[in-house]
Amino acid sequence: MIKAPFFIVNPKSYLYGAEVVKLAQIADRLAQQYHIDCLFTGQLIDLPALKQATQHLIITAQTMDPLEPGRGMGQVLPEGLQSQGVGAVVLNHAEKPLTIAALDWTIKRARTLNLMSIVCADTPEQCRAVAQLHPTMMICEPTSVIGTGTISNDDYIQQTNQAVREVDPQILIMQAAGVSTGADVTHVLQLGADGTGGTSGIIQAPDWQAKLTEMMSALVQFKGE
Repeated sequence: MIKAPFFIVNPKSYLYGAEVVKLAQIADRLAQQYHIDCLFTGQLIDLPALKQATQHLIITAQTMDPLEPGRGMGQVLPEGLQSQGVGAVVLNHAEKPLTIAALDWTIKRARTLNLMSIVCADTPEQCRAVAQLHPTMMICEPTSVIGTGTISNDDYIQQTNQAVREVDPQILIMQAAGVSTGADVTHVLQLGADGTGGTSGIIQAPDWQAKLTEMMSALVQFKGE
């Protein structure tokens, strides 16, 4: 099981090939240095290379499908991910939404293979509904602030945390929308999140090493308080 507080680096489709491996190796070194659990997502085609190039990251797929081995042309087979050492999968991101039925089946498929399911949800009502499917963790983020560099407001963070924990207190909660600085990391953790991370705030930084150090060190400092 992943230990809180934890961090996620989510390059989406901004990086691929040698560049995403480069970022992963930076995150890998810092995860080892700071003794924290760090998830790292990648394009499906890059997942084997990411696994091979790192030792301390939880390599994470950006989606998968609930199919069984057999027919399913063009879909993402859970067993295929597992065979490549993938440890987790992000589901229902605003850029890759799923129906509630597909989400239910996919979480169950992940559970049977010991893949951690990380499910995104928007409003407090959606967070409460998704929590009833009992994923490993949830990313609570309002679609309107994704990629803007503006973090969710305090009321949203507290309301979504409460909505999830009222249904299943075992679900780990990430608040990461707009998080791009060490101060942002500290703020969302102080409001009760179990983990955080980022995409554009990291990718667009002129120095990936410096940005990840800033954010991860803030997480470690909070952990030690």
